Amino acid sequence: MIRITPSIAIDERAIVENFVRASGPGGQNVNKVATAVQLRFDPAVSGLPQDVQTRLRVLAGRRVTQQGDVLITAQRFRTQERNRQAALDVLIDLIQRAVEPPLPRIATRPTATSKRQRLQTKAHRARIKQTRSVPADEE
Repeated sequence: MIRITPSIAIDERAIVENFVRASGPGGQNVNKVATAVQLRFDPAVSGLPQDVQTRLRVLAGRRVTQQGDVLITAQRFRTQERNRQAALDVLIDLIQRAVEPPLPRIATRPTATSKRQRLQTKAHRARIKQTRSVPADEE
């Protein structure tokens, strides 16, 4: 179990790692050794609450596959171990952000000054556009 918060932990069986060749640093090793990590995380198997799973998929954005897995690729470092840790750190950060529910938006009304400024800007733009038109007596 990987501890995310004091109350939430994810099952390690929900994480699958594949090692592929990286395009980043590595010198002559870059063509021989598979140092990049593709971490695949299945939120449905992880034991996360449903609302956290939903927020995680939204936060992950285009990292979410059609099957609903979160796919994280790390190839910044020269070693497998550091790339594994980097990918795991990204996943943990995403889950920690998904655990916090978003604050509800409190509707507010525009201030009198902002209304006045908006109307002044509209009037100014209208005057500018009027000066661009052809005068009535020249038609």
